[in-house]
Amino acid sequence: MGKPQIMQQNILNQVLNDIDQFNLNDPNKEIDELGTEHAKEFLYGKRMSNCLHDFMLAPPAELQIAARAQHIGRWLSLRSDYPEGRAGYLKWRSDLGKKHAELCAEIMRKHNLDETLIDATSSLLRKEKLKRNPLTQALEDVICLVFLKYYFVEFANKHAQEKVISIVQKTWAKMSEEGQQAALALDLSDEALSLVKQALA
Repeated sequence: MGKPQIMQQNILNQVLNDIDQFNLNDPNKEIDELGTEHAKEFLYGKRMSNCLHDFMLAPPAELQIAARAQHIGRWLSLRSDYPEGRAGYLKWRSDLGKKHAELCAEIMRKHNLDETLIDATSSLLRKEKLKRNPLTQALEDVICLVFLKYYFVEFANKHAQEKVISIVQKTWAKMSEEGQQAALALDLSDEALSLVKQALA
């Protein structure tokens, strides 16, 4: 693994702000925990950044950027544009990762960032070397933590218990031991915690 990239904080803030500005174009809306409406992927990006900083002390620049850009422009590529079934789903997910990486790279190049940093960030967004690159694994851990913290209850209410438990088990398998410990420390509702415990039993 290459060394974590270092960049000036003001440039990093500008990149993150540009990602936010792009995601504000999302026509889909979501209400946060305080009852405020946001563009859906703008809110998701903020939640990713918040969970990342809770999970890791002083994360490197490429990980901060990848976390914020995890769903950049997601509304531009719909699941319904792909065939039904697992093969179609996996192709959609793979194409999404590439699209997120491309959109993020465009923003980073606008700020004249080094191609090494851009490549490192793109690799994270494409989920390359999961379980082998600690930064890719950290990003995956944060994705799982955001799901459990903000989206799990809504998901559970829409699906049969058997499917919910299966999803929790699959999510758990993706996480590092450190990520799993962070998940257990989340302030989950009694309902969510009960489902997680059933999945892990």
